[in-house]
Order: sequence, then structure tokens, then C-alpha cells
Amino acid sequence: MEHSLKIKMNRKLFLRNPEDSDLGRRIIKNGITLIHEIGFEALTFKKLSNKINTTEAGVYRYFENKHRLLLYVVDWYWSWQEYRLVFHTNNMTSPKEKIKMAIKLLSDPEDEVCSTDYINEKLLYEIVMAEGAKSFLTKHVAADNKDKLFKPYKDLSQRIAASIKEYNPEYAYPNSLASTIIGTAHFQKFYSNNLPSLTDFAEGNKEKTIVSFLEKLVFTSIEKKPVG
Repeated sequence: MEHSLKIKMNRKLFLRNPEDSDLGRRIIKNGITLIHEIGFEALTFKKLSNKINTTEAGVYRYFENKHRLLLYVVDWYWSWQEYRLVFHTNNMTSPKEKIKMAIKLLSDPEDEVCSTDYINEKLLYEIVMAEGAKSFLTKHVAADNKDKLFKPYKDLSQRIAASIKEYNPEYAYPNSLASTIIGTAHFQKFYSNNLPSLTDFAEGNKEKTIVSFLEKLVFTSIEKKPVG
């Protein structure tokens, strides 16, 4: 399924909006490709500028540093995931079904694409699995948070938490569980691909078994306890 989507990004992520020019869009497109190919640590704006046949200074006109570029693409991903969740649950009234849909979409997002032609969602999904935590595991996380640079992640988490609270208003940890769902869906897939002794999902249909694991984990936690 293909979706047409334009995401409004936090202006503090960039110096010049990359969506407004061909060069900016190529920076995003090839930045995603390069991070996927060589990893965030090995990424430099010199390598990126060589890949897209521009100057290093040209890249710096759009982004202050490579961490801002990583934050940009990770934030885009979380906004995309929230959009998918809203789209797929729009006609649902059951909070349980909403939670199950969130788990499914987060565990296996590769069945849909967005018509934003400079964003490769499949590569971005793999980047978020492997590199996403680096967007906030920094010494300047508090300052970035003050600038609302993690808002897309928070919005997605709070939307899932709202369904958990709707399902069981007495459950004491909806926000913690919501962020656990998001993290587990990505980390277990990463572990299964790279550190298989940390997971039980190294073989077979990983996405399906991760979904099953998360559903059991979540609903065991939030089921209403019988009275008396």
C-alpha cells in the first residue's frame, strides 16, 4: 500500500529545509543510504558530499552536524509510524485491536511505502533498529529535549499509551509500557539479526513471533484483575 505524505519537521533540526531544494532532498536520500551502508559512526559530510557530487560546505548549509541529520531522518521515521498507526486504526473502536495493530506495524513495517520519493522506508527502518538510540544517547539530550527534537517519538508513544489506558484505566504504567513496546519491537529484530543469543527469534518468521511475544507480554500485563 502506498501513502502520500508530507511531514512537517522541527525547524531546529536543520539550518535550511532540505525539502525545499533538489540538493536538500538528495542529502536526505543519500544520507539514509550512506548511514545504512557504512554506519553512523563512519559517516562524514565529506563522504556524503562526494556521494552526491557537491561540496562539503553545501551539506553544512543544511545541517549543523551529522547528529542533526540522524535526528532528522529518525524523527521522520517516527512521524511516519504514527501516521501509519492513525491510518490503520481510524475506524477501530476496540482499544485491544488498536494495541495489536500498533504492535504489528512496529514489528513489521515493510508492507507499505510512502510516495516521498527521496525517503526509503525500508532502509530507514533498519537504520532506526541499528542507529536510532544514538539520536538521544548523548550528553546534550536534555537540550535537544527542550527543543522538542524527540516529539515525534513521544507522540507515537503517547498514542499507544492512550490505547492502553483506554483498555485498562487502572493500569499504572501505560507510558512505560508504550515505550517498551516501541523499543522491544525494534531491538528484538536487531538482536535476532546480530546478537541471536539475546533473543528467541533467530529462526523462522521473526516478525510474526515478535508480534506474538509482544502481544503476550502486553496483555498479560494490562489485563484487568478479577474482583474478589
